[in-house]
Amino acid sequence: LEFKKRYYSGERRVELLRDRSFAILFEKPSTRTRVRFELAIVQLGGHPIVLYSHELQLARGETIADTARVLSRYVDGIIARVKKHESLVELARHSRVPVINALSDREHPVQALGDLMTVRERFGRLKGLTLAFVGDGKSNVCNSLLLAASMAGLNVRVVAPRPLWPSREYVEYAKKMCEDSNCTVEILEDPKEGVRDADVLYTDVWVSMGFEEERDWRRRILRPYQVNRELIQLASKDHVFMHCLPAMRGEEVTDDVIDGPSSIVWEQAENRLHVQKGLLAYMYERV
Repeated sequence: LEFKKRYYSGERRVELLRDRSFAILFEKPSTRTRVRFELAIVQLGGHPIVLYSHELQLARGETIADTARVLSRYVDGIIARVKKHESLVELARHSRVPVINALSDREHPVQALGDLMTVRERFGRLKGLTLAFVGDGKSNVCNSLLLAASMAGLNVRVVAPRPLWPSREYVEYAKKMCEDSNCTVEILEDPKEGVRDADVLYTDVWVSMGFEEERDWRRRILRPYQVNRELIQLASKDHVFMHCLPAMRGEEVTDDVIDGPSSIVWEQAENRLHVQKGLLAYMYERV
């Protein structure tokens, strides 16, 4: 929030990362993540180097471990958007410098950080609110929201068809954190029950990258979980709607919801820039 205030007051460049360089490694396509991380680094005075895996020796069979060993001798940090979470773990294991998860098939933590900032900005608090994630409960975004929201004291409901419920690992870990932050975690199948009186309604695409072969099955099983005008009427009077983008309009959400008065999707998208600056400042002001 402090970086956002500075941004709108005209203080868009803060030299916290002067003379620091960062490798931003992409195994998956990106619009928002690439732009936000590049801008965050530049606006903090650093130098981003964008690398696509097909352009690197990774494409010819060099191991992730060897790539990490080399890159970490050149740069001050590695930001990676990878296909497999194990690749991220391997990068971190062999890197001399910090590795930031910009997305894996299991988690999307920088997205969750931006989401919490946006909810706090709108409501002035996090504790005691109820967030209902509707749709694919196995998605990386849902996993990270389970962890981040429960850590921050939000009540979390994952509303999904049973075959797409989140793994027990994430649910149990979130419940354990709720013991300290005094919140609840529920996994529900009925979309109407799941969104009733919720403060935050959140959804994501039904067919994430890597799941294209399941497209027809996912569209069929998730159809009752579309966030539309009828469903949002069951949420709290002052509810907000969120989506991590890109949105497949007409599938997981209708136009009248994502463009409607309760939508804070565009604030949510912007806030990733500011929260990523906050993350980098937190990490590197202390190094």
